[in-house]
Amino acid sequence: MKDLETKVLPVLDMSCAVCAGNVENTVKAMPGVEEAVVNFAANTLNVKYHPSVISLQQMKFAVQNAGYDLVIEEKDSASIQEEMEHKRYKTLRRNTIGAWALSIPLALLGMVFMHLPGANWVMMILALAIMVLFGRSFYVNGIRHALHGSANMDTLVALSTSIAFLFSLFNTVYPGFWYERGLEPHVYYEASGVIIAFVLLGKLLEERAKNSTSSAIKGLMGLQPKTAYRIKDGKEEEVAISLLQVKDVLSVRPGEKIPVDGTVLQGFSSVDESMLSGEPIPVEKTTGDRVLAGTINQKGAFTMEATGVGSATVLAQIVQMVQAAQGSKAPVQRIVDKISAVFVPVVVGLAVITFICWLLIGGSGYFSYALLSAVSVLVIACPCALGLATPTALMVGMGKGAEHHILIKDAFALENMCKVNTVVLDKTGTLTEGVPEVTDSFWPVESSQKYLDILYTAELKSEHPLASAIVRSAKASGAQACEVDSFESITGRGVRMDVDGVTYWVGSSGLLEVFGATVSHFTSVHIQNWQQEGKSIVYYGYNNDLLAVMAIADRIKPTSAEAVDKLAKMGIDVHLLTGDGLKTAESVAGQLNIHHYKADVLPNDKEEYIKKLQAEGKKVAMVGDGINDSQALARADVSVAMGKGTDIAMDVAMVTLITSDLLLLPEAIRLSKRTVQLIHQNLFWAFIYNLIGIPLAAGVLFPVNGLLLNPMLASAAMAFSSVSVVLNSLRLKWSRI
Repeated sequence: MKDLETKVLPVLDMSCAVCAGNVENTVKAMPGVEEAVVNFAANTLNVKYHPSVISLQQMKFAVQNAGYDLVIEEKDSASIQEEMEHKRYKTLRRNTIGAWALSIPLALLGMVFMHLPGANWVMMILALAIMVLFGRSFYVNGIRHALHGSANMDTLVALSTSIAFLFSLFNTVYPGFWYERGLEPHVYYEASGVIIAFVLLGKLLEERAKNSTSSAIKGLMGLQPKTAYRIKDGKEEEVAISLLQVKDVLSVRPGEKIPVDGTVLQGFSSVDESMLSGEPIPVEKTTGDRVLAGTINQKGAFTMEATGVGSATVLAQIVQMVQAAQGSKAPVQRIVDKISAVFVPVVVGLAVITFICWLLIGGSGYFSYALLSAVSVLVIACPCALGLATPTALMVGMGKGAEHHILIKDAFALENMCKVNTVVLDKTGTLTEGVPEVTDSFWPVESSQKYLDILYTAELKSEHPLASAIVRSAKASGAQACEVDSFESITGRGVRMDVDGVTYWVGSSGLLEVFGATVSHFTSVHIQNWQQEGKSIVYYGYNNDLLAVMAIADRIKPTSAEAVDKLAKMGIDVHLLTGDGLKTAESVAGQLNIHHYKADVLPNDKEEYIKKLQAEGKKVAMVGDGINDSQALARADVSVAMGKGTDIAMDVAMVTLITSDLLLLPEAIRLSKRTVQLIHQNLFWAFIYNLIGIPLAAGVLFPVNGLLLNPMLASAAMAFSSVSVVLNSLRLKWSRI
């Protein structure tokens, strides 16, 4: 089956990492689904599927049957999700405030004024109000998941609070049952109420922190305006972006954001494209020029024809790439997924064991301790901290990269990049501008405007690849085209042209022999120096006289030397591969202080070179921008494409540097190291928290020092664990790369 589509769909009603696993497994099990990954931090499902086998509507029904929901609307799904999440947040905030408003007097009654007449009945009413009015979702979701044969964090909260409440209710209604056995009938209404209040507070803080981790992607999405001015039947009308179609004619006014991708039909302006290109200088646009959605028009006004709308714009594709990357899973996440899948059943089992152990050790006299410890175990265990550890770090890391013009395709690339110890660089378009330029010229005779105009005219007519460099150079010097008597292309050597009865020629050294021109010693010195630097030499003369010699080369980018130096300081070996000759390779390598280089390489040679490095145990990143680099990019451990390169290079690459500035490469590697460091920190604290918290809640220290964890404190600790993991991830957002 060749029809394969990838979608990023918002998921609603997930409350913890176990929910994310349930949604993921539900969709994965459906026929026609190749891959399904749920990102709990972003509340999204990244799914690859065959539309001929399964529809999005069928996925939606399956997810709804599992107790959740999917947003499958093609248009404005992000807005729908944002609206639903905002509504959910408002409800959560209202419930949190309400729960705490009743929990504070409940806690005071339970811990300070418990001997007041009728205190138990007042506490029962307060606890019941908290559970029914503000904590109802825990019980509804817990029962719903139980009916589907699954469990999540809501199950733990519902179980723990219900057990504490029902036990307290029994002791309130039938206190004599315990008095007859010589025991005090304790009540734990405050535990039920305060547990719900703490869990709600933790969820509220978690939601706020999670929203911060996705601010980068929201910022990208916010670059596109909501409306545009469409010209129809000679009239302008303001319409929603979602209604625009290809070939629509739009009006763009001064200071406005360009609504969609398109081509300028009429008018002239400068456009700030820094959000996509990183270049701070506005780019002049006139008839026929391409403009991109989200870029900002300056002072001019123009009309344009839409060529890319909706998901087909460059900005939308960047957003989709970042969303897909944020939704992907790092290899380390597989361990977490396996643990999360069995987390809740294991915790329930541990709570039961705790309860039984207390009764076996102390008998019925320890019933209250047994119950409190079992409830504490249920409350303190937190699958959310584990579930949030990896995705929050990835979301912040990839968002940070997108803000700095680094697009990372998936979590595998981000995790692998920090291991790179060898970088292989293509020359053309990576280290150099990729466009030949006249770097030097020498005129044995006095230059004149006439000679410059004739040179410009000759090269305008030439089809040689280097002719465009001379055309640009001459035009910059004010050259203009002139009248020509005749023109002839001399195969493999250059061109000749007659102007006012005089023969002029431009081309390689072979033309010197054809026209009998000689080169002076002083001119030869210049030529030899340029050749040593690997530059191409072009000769220009008339009749048998040499007028000028020019050196043409692909100029090294201003930031290449600094980027190579930074990579070297990071302990990374830098290698240069080029299809150009040895002298060119030696010259570029010498200027950039690169010690490993190879010239005259074909695409297959580049791949073999990388295989050889990998055989030596190196972790190799390949950086390129052309079709000839695609084999090597596919072979490397991490592949990096320059954003101004070919589409095939960017399709193959795991990382794209949008601005084609090589200085972004060391930034990307540093970003990878910091993100992976954060993931490991988060996982460490999430695991340690549960490894220490659960035994402590079970009462392992009670025989030693009498310490027994109150369920209220356990719920506070559980809430804090999730929030601390997210806040730790956000440190990257606020730090410099």
